Amino acid sequence: MKTLWKGAVSFGLVNIPVNMYAATEHKDIKFNYLHKECQGPIEYRKYCPRCQKEIKSADIVRGYEYHKGSWVVITDEDLERILAVNTRTIDILDFVKLSEVDPIYFDKSYYLQASPGGEKAYALLAKAMKETSKIAIAKVVIRSKSSLAALRVKERRLVLETIFYPDEIRSAESLSSGFNEEALHENEVKMAVSLIENLSTHFEAEKYQDNYRQTLWELISAKVNDQELVTPDLPAPPGNIVDLMEALRESVRLSQQNRQGEDSEAATKARKKRPRAAAKTS
Repeated sequence: MKTLWKGAVSFGLVNIPVNMYAATEHKDIKFNYLHKECQGPIEYRKYCPRCQKEIKSADIVRGYEYHKGSWVVITDEDLERILAVNTRTIDILDFVKLSEVDPIYFDKSYYLQASPGGEKAYALLAKAMKETSKIAIAKVVIRSKSSLAALRVKERRLVLETIFYPDEIRSAESLSSGFNEEALHENEVKMAVSLIENLSTHFEAEKYQDNYRQTLWELISAKVNDQELVTPDLPAPPGNIVDLMEALRESVRLSQQNRQGEDSEAATKARKKRPRAAAKTS
């Protein structure tokens, strides 16, 4: 993996040199826009309508519109002066429980690997965090952007998750007041709880796949090979069940059937894995 950032984790008076690597990637299939008539790719020009001419990247600067049509220019030197204070340190501020951080705050994940000479301090921090079941809240500058971050232990490694600042989380006050518990019947709640219990299992990320991306790729491959396109089999939409209790009952029944099928399949696989008894010899 390509190193995105080099620096150190500041832990009290201890500095732990680390390298940072992106832990996730988007695997969306990307399209280019073409001219329908000739199928040529569309160009995106850097064009100044005021000067009526194309310009080079070197002639572009950042501008913030503080009034309509009025801009203040921010140069690279301006940003460097701001960020020069701390661009190579992950400063730990606090230690908290992971359960106290709402998932809405999490943004992007990075792996941190100890740099030569920092292995012991790295292991010490990770071990102490694991023993206390705590994560660290820190500040870091990545690619000229200051971010709040959560540092946690995952599979014997430190993972840094950038998180949003509180003022970056949109308020939901303009939406409806939320669900109304008084409108729910006790039997409906019991049935819904039963459905959740039937569908509950341990999280295994490997079982979830992007079926849309796979089908899209198959469609693209078929077009490339001039094959006849096949419409994928999609699950039939559920019937129009108006009654909430009836919908819950049907959902519970189907979930129980699925669970029994999965248990039976797992038992069959387990039997196949058992070693056969050696044949007796006379």
